[in-house]
Amino acid sequence: MTPPTVCVRPPDGRLRRIRAVLAWLLCACLTFLSVSAAHADAVLDPALLPAIQSATFEVVAAKPKDTLSYEKPLPMDLLPYQERTDKFYSVGTAFAIGPNRFVTAAHVLMIGYQSLWGPPELRDASGKVYAIGKIEKFALRRDFVVFSLADPPQVTPLAVDTKPALNQVVYSVGNALGTGVVIRNGLYTSDTPENQDGEWKWIRFSAAASPGNSGGPLLDQAGKVIGVVLMKSPNENLNYALPMSQVLEAPQDLARYDKRMSYQFDVFDSTLTGTFKGEFKLPLPAADFFAAYANAFDPWLDSQLKALLDQQSANLFPSGDGSHQLLYSSPSMGDFPQIVVRNSDGEWVNSGRPATRITLPANGYVEGGVVKGDILFHLRKPDNVAAAAFHRDPKGAMDLLLKTGFLKRAIGPEKILVTSLGEPGKTGGWTDRWGRHWQVWHWPVPYANGRISLFALLTPDGYAILMRIEPAASRHDSAINMRALTNFVSLSYDGTLAQWKDYLADTALLPDAFKDIRIGFDYDKDFHYASGRLDFSLTPKLQEIKPASMLTLGFSFFPGRGGKVVWDVAQVWLAQSDNDQHWVSLLRHEAPPPDLDDSYQGYWKKVVARRHPYDRQAYSSNDVTKINAVVPPPLGGDKASVLYTAYVDQPGTHPQAEIHHKLDLLLKNVKVKER
Repeated sequence: MTPPTVCVRPPDGRLRRIRAVLAWLLCACLTFLSVSAAHADAVLDPALLPAIQSATFEVVAAKPKDTLSYEKPLPMDLLPYQERTDKFYSVGTAFAIGPNRFVTAAHVLMIGYQSLWGPPELRDASGKVYAIGKIEKFALRRDFVVFSLADPPQVTPLAVDTKPALNQVVYSVGNALGTGVVIRNGLYTSDTPENQDGEWKWIRFSAAASPGNSGGPLLDQAGKVIGVVLMKSPNENLNYALPMSQVLEAPQDLARYDKRMSYQFDVFDSTLTGTFKGEFKLPLPAADFFAAYANAFDPWLDSQLKALLDQQSANLFPSGDGSHQLLYSSPSMGDFPQIVVRNSDGEWVNSGRPATRITLPANGYVEGGVVKGDILFHLRKPDNVAAAAFHRDPKGAMDLLLKTGFLKRAIGPEKILVTSLGEPGKTGGWTDRWGRHWQVWHWPVPYANGRISLFALLTPDGYAILMRIEPAASRHDSAINMRALTNFVSLSYDGTLAQWKDYLADTALLPDAFKDIRIGFDYDKDFHYASGRLDFSLTPKLQEIKPASMLTLGFSFFPGRGGKVVWDVAQVWLAQSDNDQHWVSLLRHEAPPPDLDDSYQGYWKKVVARRHPYDRQAYSSNDVTKINAVVPPPLGGDKASVLYTAYVDQPGTHPQAEIHHKLDLLLKNVKVKER
């Protein structure tokens, strides 16, 4: 038997709600289908197209002369014909809104700011190029510029609608990356408040737009301009345009900038947010406009860096407790430069290690690594290159660095190694807070509208190098950042005695610390070192003294007289030759402050108490006989706050008496001067 069917009827109120929802869904579907159909069928009146295309221009920048050298001829045939034969880079779109009155995006114009490509120009459909005359309106935050041309074409300006209706069909008109101006349709979907202060609303639309559309017009179905196409939405398939009312209502003859920006410095994660705000009078020729902009922007960048460092001053290395671990640690004796950075625990540490090593002829090599976006190099000079010439040969140094392959030019699917940048476009010098004298070299990279900035510190065996690859427009910010960053570079000085001889002769490039250091040697006779902190000497009775003998001065940051932090020698290490276990060393220690943990306190107590390995007893480790001792302080007793330890290492196994004798030969000629 089939059970009876039971029908449950909802209460009247619920039924009405269901019917209302169904009616709404039906209406929404019909509306969507209606709009979609209208969207699909919406085509601009063909009669409007000639005027639109005549009033719309590509924004172009001239391709610069390529001065670089490559590993092989560039395979330009891999590029599309248009791209490889065009004498210009296509960078955006502009359009006419009045007699000799044109509009584009501010960021398109600013491609010409400090550019290696020269000022932007306009190009029409026939290929004729027009130079910009004067900048008449400019708004950095709203991202538009109004300008004239020096020799304008006769075109009919586009009509403007300052009160467009929402949900209408719209058309993005713009340059499709050098392949001509194209028109694409979509919907004006919504208005969105701008992010900073909500002072105006962006037009959001669904018509397709490529990067070349920047600065082009957004049109309604009557062919009137309702906005300037500026950017894509980062999270959805929608684009943004600035309403034309914002362009027309902006003050005439005025450049305005009012943009919130975050500022960072590479040695810590903290940021500073500030507003670049001000104005200057227009009209101005493009070159004068860019100069006026730099006169405003560069001092603001200076103020941001200063404010950020001032904000951090209480705990900015070498200040604050977070610096103590580094200030009371032994120096890093490696020859690769490092940057002092603040870690997540608030402690300042040395950061940086080589990630690549390229062997050069005649014992030369290049090591490279990256710390927070900054490139570090250690360049060991080949022995067959004369030191005097190498010390002031930026081209030669860069040619060697390029062998690491850090700079390659992409041509289609291939990446072609750059082998030479030629002579730098600009040279200079910089002295950091520790008295280290850097050579500063800048090279243009024309094809990328960028440049390479390099700060080079001469060392006995070559160079320690800090380098950045940057957009041309960032040159001032990069310069002030790199100058400040040099104060956080940590390195030791290493080389053979033959290299040290050449290095010490170039007094103009020696750090100021060497004014208090005297190094002398006579091969096969004696070696001596003297400074305001320590004197010592030795003869071949202790260890051979040859041109190939290796001397490393372990420079470090530590408290000096009156507690002021200095950058000075904390360890002297002399080896019979490179990778030789015959070596002697003297290492500085200072009583740690109470905030440092037991590892620091215990180590200092071990030195003070002359406990092993500082007990003058020889011991063996890895087939090397070692003996260490504490150098008697100048005041005697155990209350000295600074002590030096002496080290003698000899390969193989040696009797206690023999290694003791070696230690005595070292200690008898050591004099500690620090009190």
